[in-house]
Amino acid sequence: MKYTTCFLSSIFLSLLACAPAKKTPAKPFSGNPIFEGWYADPEVRYFENKFWIFPTYSAKYNQQVYFDAFSSDDLATWEKHPHILDTAAVKWAKRAMWAPSAVKKGGKYYFFFGANDIQNDQERGGIGVAVAEHPGGPYKDLLGKPLVDRFHNGAQPIDQFVFEDKDGQFYLIYGGWRHCNMARLNDNFSGFVPFPDGSLFKEITPEGYVEGAFMFIRNGKYYFMWSEGGWTGPDYSVAYAMADSPTGPFRRIGKILQQDPKIATGAGHHSVLKLPGKDEWYIVYHRRPLDETDGNSRQVCIEHMYFDQNGRIKPVVLTKEGVEAVRK
Repeated sequence: MKYTTCFLSSIFLSLLACAPAKKTPAKPFSGNPIFEGWYADPEVRYFENKFWIFPTYSAKYNQQVYFDAFSSDDLATWEKHPHILDTAAVKWAKRAMWAPSAVKKGGKYYFFFGANDIQNDQERGGIGVAVAEHPGGPYKDLLGKPLVDRFHNGAQPIDQFVFEDKDGQFYLIYGGWRHCNMARLNDNFSGFVPFPDGSLFKEITPEGYVEGAFMFIRNGKYYFMWSEGGWTGPDYSVAYAMADSPTGPFRRIGKILQQDPKIATGAGHHSVLKLPGKDEWYIVYHRRPLDETDGNSRQVCIEHMYFDQNGRIKPVVLTKEGVEAVRK
């Protein structure tokens, strides 16, 4: 009897070991914020069959010395990838590492970032670029110096976004201090190639522009978006314009994202995601909880973004629920 019991127990344990593990139930909604911690200026991308978000670590400038990234299979559950780039890998950067933008080119991933919050052309800093073999890093400094380190057309070299046009040309769109520039990146992202008129930095600043540039194409139209208001205040918001060319001219249409006094304040500095193969759009942005007054108390959130029959962007509704999990 003893041996029979042991034999049956052994069979049971073997079957148990071979049985498939129970999967953790998927979250039906992302919730807002979509991950823990103070983060801002999020850029969302789709790499390697995953959704990625690259944000600013929201803290005092001297503590902003690294970047984290987050990845997800469904926009609802996010995995943190800590310290994908920091000042140890970028010798010229010392603080205020801001607003990353990541693109894939030639099998590699390029990570553009601002650093040092320079106030004039004599200070060291500006917009840099790093490179990695994987979207989650680790990234290494590509140039050993800033890519942009001057105030061209009055634009502070911060808040960079890299836009790939339908012809494969990559553009750097950036600028603070109420000026926005566009520049054509060369093939290895080490510099720029002139526009047909011979200029390297073309100003495309629309009415109301403050910072946080973003661009995408839908139905042949170029949508240019930016942040307005002060980033520490409740009036931070997002506006947009449309044009037939990536260089504009861009005429302001109106705001599409702003605070909801019942939900959160300071809603701004965003990016936009289109689901692969579908005309379904999302906006990823940061906002400040109602009970927070510290300017750095910012969280990353996500909402659906819709268009009307004329292609205009409808006002975005702030929610606590976020968006439904995406089923691929």
